[in-house]
Amino acid sequence: MAKPFALNPAHPERICWGCDRYCASKALACGNGAERTMHPAELFGDDWHQEGDWGIAPPIRSEHGEGPHQPGPEPGADPS
Repeated sequence: MAKPFALNPAHPERICWGCDRYCASKALACGNGAERTMHPAELFGDDWHQEGDWGIAPPIRSEHGEGPHQPGPEPGADPS
């Protein structure tokens, strides 16, 4: 079972958040890279887990289909 993930830890810089081991930043044991994985609160702020504007635009909808990646007309088809 995975350990619980802290939403706003007191000192997130002291722990690697890359796996369920939560190793000390000076003693990485899992081989998850040469550097520790930062906690989302360090990257996005203390309210990282709350809903809001994340700067991600919704997908573009067209009148001809569900999204921008619709197949085009058949080759040689009448465009009208």
